[in-house]
Amino acid sequence: MTIEECYQQLGGDYSEVVKRLSALTLIKKFISKFLQDKSFENLCGEIQSGNRRGAFHAAHTLKGVCQNLGLGKLMISSEKLTEALRADGEGIPESAAAVFENVKRDYEETTAVICRYLTSELPSEADLSFGHKV
Repeated sequence: MTIEECYQQLGGDYSEVVKRLSALTLIKKFISKFLQDKSFENLCGEIQSGNRRGAFHAAHTLKGVCQNLGLGKLMISSEKLTEALRADGEGIPESAAAVFENVKRDYEETTAVICRYLTSELPSEADLSFGHKV
């Protein structure tokens, strides 16, 4: 899988990411670091604990990371969740529950696509056996 194909599956605009990050090595570096980002984990914890304010901040952070990396589908669903959590009040609004399910689905799809892309970037055993440098 190419990086362009990866972005196509993620609903992202690769040309915009290239404009923002300007180098393929930076794009690869940051997209792989996304797998280590704790925003989604924090979001899940805040939703589970019923902390609307904390969930809002975690969703907003996730949206920003996705926007910067051009992770289209997840950016859109996390933006919708951010808006569902924006209202004042205590606890997680019922309207945010279905949106959170979309974020979970999009997050799982996004990480799966990124993992497939990163795995496809690894040299094959045949490449290694012929002395190709990694």
